[in-house]
Formats: sequence, structure tokens, C-alpha cells
Amino acid sequence: MRHPQRQAQAGLPKQVTIYEVGPRDGLQNESALVPTESKIDFIRRLAAAGLSVIEATSFVRPEWVPQLADADAVLAELDLNGPVSMPVLVPNERGLDRALAAGVRTIAIFGSATDSFARKNLNRSLEEQFTMFEPTVARAREHGLDVRAYVSMCFGDPWEGDVPVEQVVQVGKRLMGLGASQLSIGDSIGVGTPGHVKELIAGFVDAGIAVDDLAVHFHDTYGQALSNAYAALEAGVTTFDSSAGGLGGCPYAPGATGNLATEDLVWMLHGLGIETGISLDALVETSTWMAGVLGRPAPSGVVRALAG
Repeated sequence: MRHPQRQAQAGLPKQVTIYEVGPRDGLQNESALVPTESKIDFIRRLAAAGLSVIEATSFVRPEWVPQLADADAVLAELDLNGPVSMPVLVPNERGLDRALAAGVRTIAIFGSATDSFARKNLNRSLEEQFTMFEPTVARAREHGLDVRAYVSMCFGDPWEGDVPVEQVVQVGKRLMGLGASQLSIGDSIGVGTPGHVKELIAGFVDAGIAVDDLAVHFHDTYGQALSNAYAALEAGVTTFDSSAGGLGGCPYAPGATGNLATEDLVWMLHGLGIETGISLDALVETSTWMAGVLGRPAPSGVVRALAG
């Protein structure tokens, strides 16, 4: 299988962490239910390919996201105390109760930078979301769990349009202030551009959030995900969310197509001489297998090129 020719660039990180969201964010938008056994196999294949962080599932209510109604069954078959971190998304304290019962070590909460999306996704106002998250994060930390915070609609909102950088920074800083150790900045509808990425990261750094505590989560709706990832690299970010095969979207955001494909990201990173710990061959094989489970080709350009 072909691999990129490595040409390191000065000023970029030597190593990055890829936060794989395929099993949760990638599959949650699929209309046809994926068998529980296939989800478990998917996660195990991703771990074998070298992914060190794999977001396994979500404890949302089944009627909201039917695809993830089998979260307890999936987690029961995974090694949650092994070397691979397997975070779980939780929306509230009821979700945290399930996470604690399952033996999860890391949870993620999913906030919004805009009032409109907070109401659509959380049934809360922009301000009310913090009241909802506060006891969840506090209890999680009391039980020794690590907490990641997502902030969505950071680069644009389908109902509100442009979102001021200052607004995003204020929301993200408040989420971190609740006790999260990492903040994932999300371009939920894929409208961001490299200059905007750098401005937003600079805004967080100016507000006292270390760049090492930031992650980025790009969607490829407008074909900007990889260029935005490179801009984040130049700004010093070392944690990148992506989805194997380019699966996923956002069920509550019109026009939000697939996530940045893990294979496309790995191809770029390896070409830059940046270490990921991931076997591109095994990753492509995994996404090709999942494409067969789903009955359609993987959106990833790298998967199509290498598996075609």
C-alpha cells in the first residue's frame, strides 16, 4: 500500500494525538442500525490500528439517537481499563450515572457556542447549559473521571450565521472552568477557513487557555477540513478529532456533512513527518470493512485511493 513521502516542515509539532470519533459521531447519523457486534469489532479494529483515543459511544436517550441505544452492551465488551482511552459522551447526570456503572474512565460533555443550537441540541438556552453541565462535571471529577468539553458551532451557525470569536472564547472558557481538562473546538457545519482557525485559537490563548488544552474538530462540508487542520498545526494544536473513513455529521445541524476523515488526516501528518502511532494500512482496511457493513463507499479520499 502506498504511503506519503515524508518532508518535515519547521515549526510544526513532532507528534500529535488523534481523537477518533467514528464509533460515536461517525455512526450516530446512520439511518440503518449497525449491529452491536459490528460496533464492538469496529472499535477493536481501530485500537489495533494504533488509535490511542477512541470515543466509543454516547449515553444519550435512545429516542434521541437510536443508533447508540446499545451503549451499555457495547461498553460491556470493551477493555475500559486498557492502554486505549475510550471516552463516552454524556449529556447530563443521568448519562453520568450510566457511565459510572459501566466503568468509564473519561466522559465528554457537548456544549454550544450559540443559543440556537443549545436549544436545538440540549433543549436549554446558552446560559442554562452551564447549569446543566456543572453538577455532571463536578460529580465526574469527584469519582476520578477525566472530562473533555466540546463546544460546537464555533465557526458559524445555521440559524444565527457568523459567530463572534469573543463569544466562542467566552463559552469555551466557562466550560473549561467547570473542570474540563480539554476543550474541543468544533466547526459543526464545516464553514471555517484557516485564518478563522488561527484567530480563534489565538483568542483562547489570549484568554488564558493553553494551546495544549485545545483540540479541533472539523467537518468537511466545504472541503476545508484538511486546510483548517494544517492551520491548527501551525498554531500549535496537537490533538485532532477525526472519524475513520470520514463518517458522520450532526443530526441537529442542517448541512453538517462528514467529519474530517482520519485517513486523510494521517496521510497529511505522516507526509509532514509527524508521528501519530497509527498504521495507515490497518486503518484503511478498517474503514473499508466498515464501508461494507454500511453498504456504501467510505467518503475518505485516501480510503478510496488506497482501497480502490
